[in-house]
Amino acid sequence: MTQPIIQLVNIVKSFDSQLVLDHLNLDFPAGKTTVIAGASGQGKSVTLKLILGLIKPDSGQILVDGRDITEMRRKELNDIRADFGVLFQGAALLDSLTLFENVALPLQERTNLNNKKIHEQVRSSLVQFGLEDHEDKYPAQLSGGMKKRAGLARALQLKPRIMLFDEPTTGLDPEKSMEIYRLFFDTQQKFGYTSIIVSHDIPRIFNLADQVVVMNRGRVTTFMPPEEIQRSEIPEIKSLIRHTMGDIYMG
Repeated sequence: MTQPIIQLVNIVKSFDSQLVLDHLNLDFPAGKTTVIAGASGQGKSVTLKLILGLIKPDSGQILVDGRDITEMRRKELNDIRADFGVLFQGAALLDSLTLFENVALPLQERTNLNNKKIHEQVRSSLVQFGLEDHEDKYPAQLSGGMKKRAGLARALQLKPRIMLFDEPTTGLDPEKSMEIYRLFFDTQQKFGYTSIIVSHDIPRIFNLADQVVVMNRGRVTTFMPPEEIQRSEIPEIKSLIRHTMGDIYMG
């Protein structure tokens, strides 16, 4: 098995009296795709926020390349975050900027590239993502699928080693969702980044996964390969499969 690039070790996280993560242990292999699934309110998005250092656990360690980010000062944490790209549910494009300006933003804020180099890189990305004819449009003028592609193009500008996706196909119809999944697969194969995807889109999302993590009541069960989830004898997971995938997958 590939050496984990991220490790969650005995993570406990509560909000007021609600225990969300209960001594969670989880490894994310480098260069692979991990899908985090589970019912609503099980801590999936909380896990992403912990990995990014946006919130801290009550106890436990979060190791990135073997370094515990829970003990880092802000500057050191920001240096680690430079290795991450994030695609949020709504793509989080800035309404006041054009598509081109949105994609260029990380290069303008985080690099010393001149305007010509930035323009060349962004133009190349827009062609790669099929957006070259829409660069002057504002987010309100884009379709849902185009917003997702623009968000992914922006997230990849700094060539991150780790990509986090939070419900990336929310609001898209099945055909557009499959288009986005193919794009995810192609870009992951091209750039070789570690991919962590939180999604409710079962079973289609499993086609992308090297491992599937099912969260339930603050704990996890890991399936590698993903097909093993269909043979689980754990009652909560059998219920999830029946609810989201149907009885045909239980056979």
